[in-house]
Amino acid sequence: MVMLVIGGSGSGKSEYAESLVMSLGQGRRIYIATMKPWDEECRRRIERHRQMRAKKQFETIECYRDLKEIKLDLGGQPSVVLLECMSNLVSNELFGLGEEGEAPCLEGTLAAAELLEGIGKLKEEAEHIVIVTNEVFSDGDNYSMETMAYRKVLGEINQKIAEISDEVIEVVAGIPIMMKKRRDFKKPGKK
Repeated sequence: MVMLVIGGSGSGKSEYAESLVMSLGQGRRIYIATMKPWDEECRRRIERHRQMRAKKQFETIECYRDLKEIKLDLGGQPSVVLLECMSNLVSNELFGLGEEGEAPCLEGTLAAAELLEGIGKLKEEAEHIVIVTNEVFSDGDNYSMETMAYRKVLGEINQKIAEISDEVIEVVAGIPIMMKKRRDFKKPGKK
């Protein structure tokens, strides 16, 4: 089962996604962390979050780019993967990680295809996947060309993930709102 959890900054989406994973049973819990530690404050925050997740029996895998290259080695064990968060992955793929000699993608269609391929591989390996992403489309629209390109790619990926998801939940002010359940979802104009 694939579940997409979407919400704005500070909406409570991450906490909800973790509780959703906890409700899916006692199998292996794998947390794919996508935030690169840019500075000391960020490193401390990441370490604090890692320790909190360890108490919930999450194994953490760092993945800043190239999602399709992750090998989970689950050995047939029941497992739940929490990918936190798609917004970071899109940014990292498009603009890079600021490392010397690195070639960022900058081609939105290619970045989207690569990320969706990675999600497809996770679907093959894990029993459940919970994907967290940001809703960045409700605020202003006066941005740089780079930011507009990022928003466009993130929007396309969010739509494609929502399409393949069994459930889509939007979190607003800590309240989860079920947007889609596989058994009762029909796309307009489709039979």
